[in-house]
Amino acid sequence: MPRKANPALLKPMQLTADLEAVVGKGPLPRGQVVKKLWEYIKKNNLQDATNRRNINADAKLKVLFGGKAMVNMFEMTKLVSKHLS
Repeated sequence: MPRKANPALLKPMQLTADLEAVVGKGPLPRGQVVKKLWEYIKKNNLQDATNRRNINADAKLKVLFGGKAMVNMFEMTKLVSKHLS
């Protein structure tokens, strides 16, 4: 039996201006926001070289991460959810 998609992940969300600066114009579903965040992180080579679970924040991401210079990938989704409504 195939898994059903979680409807909460498919609902388009309003994005803050800070988040739109990284992922593009909204509204976007939560899953797309996370996907575009990872595209940005990989494009700008922001994954930590020694521990790939950590993200090194550039100026745009530091705003999203509440001023933190480094977060792990699980903390990232929690911090970014504050920029969705």
